[in-house]
Formats: sequence, C-alpha cells, structure tokens
Amino acid sequence: MWRRTTPDPPNPLLRKADRTRARLRSALVPVCLLAVVCGATAGGTAWHEGQRSAAEVARHRHLLPATTVSARIYRTAAQPESAPDIVARATWHDRAGRVHTGTVPVSAGTRTGDTVMTWTDDRGNAADAPPGTTDITMAAIGYGVGASCVVALTAGAFVRVRLRRVDACCARAWEAEWADVEPGWSGRLRPGPGQGPGPGES
Repeated sequence: MWRRTTPDPPNPLLRKADRTRARLRSALVPVCLLAVVCGATAGGTAWHEGQRSAAEVARHRHLLPATTVSARIYRTAAQPESAPDIVARATWHDRAGRVHTGTVPVSAGTRTGDTVMTWTDDRGNAADAPPGTTDITMAAIGYGVGASCVVALTAGAFVRVRLRRVDACCARAWEAEWADVEPGWSGRLRPGPGQGPGPGES
C-alpha cells in the first residue's frame, strides 16, 4: 500500500541530459500527429482547389466530333514507363463553323476517315481534357503526403541535431570529470613531501 501511494524517489543516476533526451524523443509523438493533421489539411485544401480549377477549365473546354485524315501514330509518352501515346491528324468544325486541323488522341483501332471526339478550347483549337476526379485526387494525395513528410522530416532533423548537441555536451563533461578523477583512481598521483605512499605503492 505504501508503494502505491508514495511516489518513487528520484533516480540519482538520472542526469539532466537523460531527461532532455527523453523529452526530445517524447516530442516526436505529438509531432507525428501534427504531421498527419498538416497533411490532411493540405490534401483537403488541394482537393477543393483542384475541384474549383477543374470546373473553371471545363467551362472553356468543348467536346467536338473530328474526322481523322491520317493513319494513327505512336508517339513516345512523357514518362518512360508509360505506354506510347496514340495520335492522328484530324479535321473538325468549331462551334462557329470554322474548320480546324490538328493532331488529336485516338484509340488503337482508329483508321483514316473514322470519327473521334476531341477536346477543344473556346477558339476551336485542340486542347487537353479538363482534369478528372482521379487527377484531382492523386494531386491532393501528393500534396498531403508532401506536407506530412516536410513536417515530420523537419522535426526529426531538429531532434537529431539537439540529441547530437546533448551527446557532445555529455562527452565534454565526462572528459572533464574523468580528467579530475583518473589521476587519483589510476594511481598516477604521487604523494608530496610528508605524505604516505600513493595507491599501489609499498
């Protein structure tokens, strides 16, 4: 019962540096939680901004029928690990009736003279499709993960630097204490006039 109600006496071997190390390591737990919160906030913000931007782009994109005038062409993709892009030359009329010719994406089975749907801008020129939900989601995840990593790595680097400083201070203090103790402990001290023999001497 006494041990349950009475706090344990402080450990005489626990140094200030040990307490500092414990506090620094314990601080990593709330920092990790903060990193998750920052990542979620950044990801959510990127998601809403992506939705707004995609809606704005979609207002200026129009899906129009085009007729291919050449065979399909396999073009190297932007990413080395991705499959090649398949395109073909095509013509189409914009909403004002003007004729346009350009290179548009097509499927693997497209032949010359086939009708394909292509995205155009307000002037009728070929354009990229507006960002879809998958694109927005992947971008939001990237921003969220990036924000979490920045917070976690920054905190980790700070703790690492602080621990190295604590270790360096401990090493210097230990060397100073050892310099005071070692001569007497090892017997290197020799007695002065009128003193008895030093340790280990007969």
